[in-house]
Amino acid sequence: MPQWLSNQLMRAFQKKDRRQIRLLNDCWYYYRAKPDKTKNTGDAGWMN
Repeated sequence: MPQWLSNQLMRAFQKKDRRQIRLLNDCWYYYRAKPDKTKNTGDAGWMN
């Protein structure tokens, strides 16, 4: 997890800002899913 995201999550939890926590959580799952997709397609595209 990037440090900037971790810091923002800690702040959101301290402030009990549920909206921000949900938004950052969605960002984290998007961030995690995106590199896997590009990595797989990038490798296949490079080999062809």
